[in-house]
Formats: sequence, C-alpha cells, structure tokens
Amino acid sequence: MRHPYQPPYTITSAILNLAAKISETAGRISALTDAAKALRLRRINRIRTIRGSLAIEGNTLSEKQITAILDGKQVIAPPREVQEVRNAIFAYDCFEQWRPEMEAELMEANRVPALMQDLLQWLSTSDQHPLITSSVFHYEFEFIHPFADGNGRMGRLWQTLILTRWKPLFADIPVESLVHEHQTEYYQALQNSTDQTDSAPFIAFMLRMILDAVSSTTPQVAPQVTPQVERLLDVLEGEKTREELQRAIGLKDRKSFRERYLKPALAEGWIEMTIPGKSNSRLQKYRLTDRGQRQLQEHDGE
Repeated sequence: MRHPYQPPYTITSAILNLAAKISETAGRISALTDAAKALRLRRINRIRTIRGSLAIEGNTLSEKQITAILDGKQVIAPPREVQEVRNAIFAYDCFEQWRPEMEAELMEANRVPALMQDLLQWLSTSDQHPLITSSVFHYEFEFIHPFADGNGRMGRLWQTLILTRWKPLFADIPVESLVHEHQTEYYQALQNSTDQTDSAPFIAFMLRMILDAVSSTTPQVAPQVTPQVERLLDVLEGEKTREELQRAIGLKDRKSFRERYLKPALAEGWIEMTIPGKSNSRLQKYRLTDRGQRQLQEHDGE
C-alpha cells in the first residue's frame, strides 16, 4: 500500500508571521467593507487580476482593453490574446463554484495523472492553514506542469480558488496583479524551491504578495482626490497636450491649471507624461496611468 503523498515544505517563522498578518488584515477588511462597495470593487479588481495573470504569460492587452471585452465591446488586438481574455473572464466568473480538491474540476491532466491524483488527495486531507496549502499546491502544480500550456494561469487561479473557499473576499483581491509586478521574483522563488526540494521560498514569496494585496485593499472605494483632479481625469481620454486639457476643462489660466490640476495628478500617479522628464517639450502629452483608469472607473461606478 502506497503512503499518502506529502509535498516537501518547511514552515518557517517568517511564513507563520506572514500568515498571521494576512489573517488579521483579511478579517478587518471583511468586517469593514459593505456590500455595495464590495460589488464595485469586485469588477475593478477582477480586471486587474485577469490582466496580471495573463500579462505574466505574455498577453499585452491593457486594463482598458480588458474592460472593453468584459463590456462586450470590440477591441483591436491579436485574436489569440482577445480569446485568452474571454477565457479568463469565463473562468473567474464561475470558479467559485468549483471544488479545488476534485480532480474532475481540473479536466484531464493526461500527462501525469498519478502525480495530480496524489497532489489533490493531499490537498483534500491536509489540515494545514489554507494560506500555506494554497501556496504549496501552486508550487507543486507548476512543478508537475500537467498541461502543454496555461499551467501558470491555472496554478494562480487554483490558489485563488483555495483562498476564496477559506475567505470569500479573496475572489476580489488582485494578487495576480502584484505577482505580475514582481514577475522576476516569482520565477526565482519557483526555481529556489526546486533547487532546495522545499517549497518554503515560494510559500514565503506568495504570502508576501498576498499580504501586500490584502493591505492595499481598503474599505474606501476610491482614494480621495480634489475636484480639480477628478475633472482632469474625466476629460483625459487617450493622450492630450496641456493646451487640449485646458480647453476641455475650460480654464485659461496656465499657472492655475499647472498648480491645481496637472502637478497634483502627476504627483499622485493618476496621470503620466508621454515623454518623461521633459515637461517643457513641445511634443509633450499626458495620459492616464493604470491607477488613474481605476480611479475613473471607481468614480463612475458610484
């Protein structure tokens, strides 16, 4: 009779501390976020999640394009990348109905059925904390690499599913977006765990990403901005020059525009220059950052 599979991992004090901080922060968010705000945040964070996870695998579509696809609009982009977004939208729309420990939910991992059976059996019987089991599963899934393509996306989705079964708020926390921002460290943590035959480095990395994602999720739907900056964000579509923005706002005073509109928006990262470091260039234009686009979406949703 075979012994049950036990993935090799070490629980360090750093891992325990991270898990405790995540649990505390997640509990506080659950208590403070009301249903109406949660619904608006879900859409915004789902878009960030999809973009982050697909971007790690090379998909180039922006949050704005993904939003358009989600709204049923046509976008000009490679058909394969558009289909990847549609598939991800479908998966994240229904993944909360899945059971993470069931082999049938993963379709057929034809290449390595025995390894996947062992891993899923371990997941269904482990009494370890979900923050740890989800990270171990994520690493082991990437190590087994059961499919010809899409293993990274499935591993990240499955970790989110496990966490969501623990606390539903994780369905709306864009951990994948932070993983994308730390993509080099993500792959290095995978490699370090493989080299050490111990998934502790990867567990610690993922818990840091989860803690950062949870900590950045607040009960407020949107950060507070001045009415002037809100007005600037409202009129900034595509790329515009300073003169075009002033005309759109209806403001003739250049100094007032610079001090009350432009500088605060740049300082807070709501907008960016198309030619960084050359604010006086005749060719200079301004555009929304991803953060600015999210702020605009949140404001429109209120």
